[in-house]
Amino acid sequence: MANVSENVNVRITGELQNHLQQQIGRHGLYVNASEYIRSLIRQDLKSRKDAWSWLRGELEPALRASDDQFITVTAEDVIRRNKNKR
Repeated sequence: MANVSENVNVRITGELQNHLQQQIGRHGLYVNASEYIRSLIRQDLKSRKDAWSWLRGELEPALRASDDQFITVTAEDVIRRNKNKR
């Protein structure tokens, strides 16, 4: 698959523009806006991947458990349990 570059134009103003200017240039962590945006996208992708990994880790034990390890609860049981956690 060829590496295809595509330009994306985004208009930002106000607080977002001020924040961007603080992140780039001589006093920022990034050389230019493109570098900053690419970094944000990478962070977003990593965050999503981490969230899915966490969810998979939470659900996997239940998916591997045998039926006799589960207990039957009603909606009222769940509501009562959640109210007691407050």
